[in-house]
Amino acid sequence: MLMVIVLIVMVIGSLIFHFIAPWHALPLASNWKNMDDTLTITFVVTGVFFVVLNGFLAYTLLKYRRGAGHQKGAAYQPVDHKMERWLTIVTAVGIAALLAPGLSVYADFVRPPTGAMEVEVLGNQWQWRYRLPGADHKMGRSDARFISPTNPFGLDPDDPAGNDDGIIEGNELRLPQGRPIKMLLRSIDVLHDYYVPQFRARMNMVPGQVSSFWFTPTAPGRYEAMCAQLCGVGHAAMRGAVVVMPAEAFDSWARTLPTRTTPAQADMSGPVAIGQALAKNKGCVACHSIDGAAGVGPSWKGLFGKTESFVDGSQAKVDQAFLVKEISEPTARVVKGFAPVMPKSELSEAEVAALAAYIESLGKQP
Repeated sequence: MLMVIVLIVMVIGSLIFHFIAPWHALPLASNWKNMDDTLTITFVVTGVFFVVLNGFLAYTLLKYRRGAGHQKGAAYQPVDHKMERWLTIVTAVGIAALLAPGLSVYADFVRPPTGAMEVEVLGNQWQWRYRLPGADHKMGRSDARFISPTNPFGLDPDDPAGNDDGIIEGNELRLPQGRPIKMLLRSIDVLHDYYVPQFRARMNMVPGQVSSFWFTPTAPGRYEAMCAQLCGVGHAAMRGAVVVMPAEAFDSWARTLPTRTTPAQADMSGPVAIGQALAKNKGCVACHSIDGAAGVGPSWKGLFGKTESFVDGSQAKVDQAFLVKEISEPTARVVKGFAPVMPKSELSEAEVAALAAYIESLGKQP
């Protein structure tokens, strides 16, 4: 009898919690209401099965319990073809009701309309980069062969269509309201997942392939973008923002984006410039800020010349030798106040020196 009461309380409590729970989907800001409808169908189908199965279990426990007038308990019946047929039919209908709407919505999710604007999202530990088409409305070719610290997108130098592509070396993307967007997703290191909850849009980013989906932003505002796939120790810091604005304002902003032919992008010959590109390409700036803000690791602003303390009580002045050692052997010494979570990067001596030069350029302690 106790188990019957527990089952009934569990079912009623679950239903009440579902309707009064404070956790709800964020307001929809795209055209994918179908996603919410599919989720509702899933809740209804699984909810009905949950109530019916647990109700049936409580009924059988109550009817066939041992006790006064119930000494024999339930009768053993090894074969019941009628029940098997009904269970097969009901289960098949339930599974079809779950799968059919989802398959239909997913087919639309990866089939963009003609004329959708392409936006490339590049993920690497632990930051986002973006590329938008230029005035020709065409994205330049890219290939993994051309990926380098100064060319993280792997743009083909022989393809002039990529010369005017807008490059965003940061975690904020702006999009026009009411215009279909086709997202091209790439990763250059490990598995990532680009997710904006208000858009109901997400997709795995698998190294070596380009995945895609599309949506139409419908509500202006600023929305958080995040990585929804555990991708390393800095996963929680892999966050960004998507700003939806009127189409006219977006077009004006897009014309100001740097390209690979602008001086800031083209002149990458000095060690400081190479170090800056490496810091972005290797994801260093996801944990080390360059403006003094707190982060997973020490800020690089004013770091050079500072005396750092370690958890073992020792101290050392931040100079070129200090930076080379910390970059090459990040867990050999742990700076006081920070966790030993920095992964070891496969960098050449020249690349380590360039990173150190870039950190030095961010200012010295007086």
